[in-house]
Amino acid sequence: MLDPDNTDPGVWADSAYRRAENEQMLELEGYESHIHEKAHRNRPLTKVQKAANRTRSKTRAKVERIFGTWVTDMGGKQVRCIGLERVTAYLGLKDLAFNLKRYVFWQKRRKSQNQCA
Repeated sequence: MLDPDNTDPGVWADSAYRRAENEQMLELEGYESHIHEKAHRNRPLTKVQKAANRTRSKTRAKVERIFGTWVTDMGGKQVRCIGLERVTAYLGLKDLAFNLKRYVFWQKRRKSQNQCA
């Protein structure tokens, strides 16, 4: 699942991907793991682990919002195009639509806050 052209050294994922073999593979490949810590039966997370997960979640939530909007409001995440150029154009337009939607949201919010003040 890792893109060899990716220049970012960090890998972000939820706790379902935290396994010893995944951690070893990431270390061997030179990636920095930002995978959430996982609690187990009779071994809850420590306060430090919970704080680390909370910090990671702040970054992940920004990306998860986009994918969630794609799935719920924009016809899902499946791409029905043939060819890399068409897929790239399709996803670019989907990103543009998401950004316009967020822009409208923030404009409405700013307008309503100015009316209340």
